[in-house]
Amino acid sequence: MKQFKSMAYPYIVWISLLIVVPMLLILVYAFTTTGNSVTTIKFSLANFAKFFSDVIFLDVLRRSLLIAVATTVVCIILGYPAAYIIANAEGRKKFMLILLVTIPTWINMLVRTYAWMGILQDDGIINTVLSFLGIGPFKMLHTSFAVILGMVYNFIPFMILQIYTSLTKMDKSLLEAASDLGANRVQAFLRVTLPLSLPGVISGITLVFLPAVSSFFIPKLLGGGQYVLIGNVIENQFLTSGNWNFGSAISLIMAVIIMISMYITKKIDKGESMEGGVKK
Repeated sequence: MKQFKSMAYPYIVWISLLIVVPMLLILVYAFTTTGNSVTTIKFSLANFAKFFSDVIFLDVLRRSLLIAVATTVVCIILGYPAAYIIANAEGRKKFMLILLVTIPTWINMLVRTYAWMGILQDDGIINTVLSFLGIGPFKMLHTSFAVILGMVYNFIPFMILQIYTSLTKMDKSLLEAASDLGANRVQAFLRVTLPLSLPGVISGITLVFLPAVSSFFIPKLLGGGQYVLIGNVIENQFLTSGNWNFGSAISLIMAVIIMISMYITKKIDKGESMEGGVKK
């Protein structure tokens, strides 16, 4: 047992240096302000007051939450059927479908986003095809459509894989029992498959919503700097304005929002599990 504990020490040191210490620094910066002298640091809630009293920052937060919700909803609508098809496929076909979902994640997310810039631009592939058909061209790049599309493309594999995992763990004999009791395929899906797959849906929501609400380079590239989300504001405060105190305060506000959303999804997941007769 002591040997296993000693093996955990490097991991604890690694976590402390890369997660705990930076979080403590953000906490300190968020609740302090720097006076005329760099050495003059005092406790203050001015950073939080500045954020909540400025309509512009609140509007950016609202827009970020709406974009994250829209991205999550689209991922559910597109991801559930895809996960259902993969879960019901057999043998080599299932393997190939899973491979098609996971292959894009092997490529750096930044590279994939740059690729969408080329596809969506005015003389890109889509507009070229539309022009050939006598339709368009349309302004797609640097719009909310481009931002949501980029986020959906980058985050939908997480939704599909979570739902797929829940569907594969489902006891297939329950569907046979539902059929024996007179349920058709739609009724069996609504009363058996869908409730049992909800834990996977909720896990997928967590894995999509959290990175979407704090994303900064996708809206920066596909939004062209004209579509500012809360992640862009935080990046600007740290890298451009040099106001680490205000940037840390916004980061802390987002951390609280993320923790609240995780708590809500965990409670919903627990409730659904208990209703389905599964005790976690």
